[in-house]
Amino acid sequence: MHLTPGDTEKLLLAVAGMVARDRRERGVLLNHPEAVALLTTWVLERAREGRGVADLMVEGRAVLRRDEVMEGVAEMIPDVQVEATFPDGRKLVTIHEPIA
Repeated sequence: MHLTPGDTEKLLLAVAGMVARDRRERGVLLNHPEAVALLTTWVLERAREGRGVADLMVEGRAVLRRDEVMEGVAEMIPDVQVEATFPDGRKLVTIHEPIA
C-alpha cells in the first residue's frame, strides 16, 4: 500500500484521535496532543456526516471539559482550526476556547 504524505497525516491523526477517545472513556486525563487530536477528529467526522460549519463551531465547545484534560491544557488551546471536507467543498472550522 502506498500512502501520500497527506494520507499518512490523516491516518496518524485518526489513530491519535482514537487513542485519545479510548483514554477519555477510561477516565485518563488527556494531554495537549491528545486533546487536539480528539477535537480535530471530532470535527472531521461531523463534517463527513454533513454537519454545517456554524454548528461545528458551536457544538465543538462541548466536546471536552476541563476535568477531562490535564492541568493547564485548556489554557494551552485557545482555539482549534481544522480544514475539513464538506459536501460542498473544503472549509476552515475554528472552535474558539474549545475546552469548557
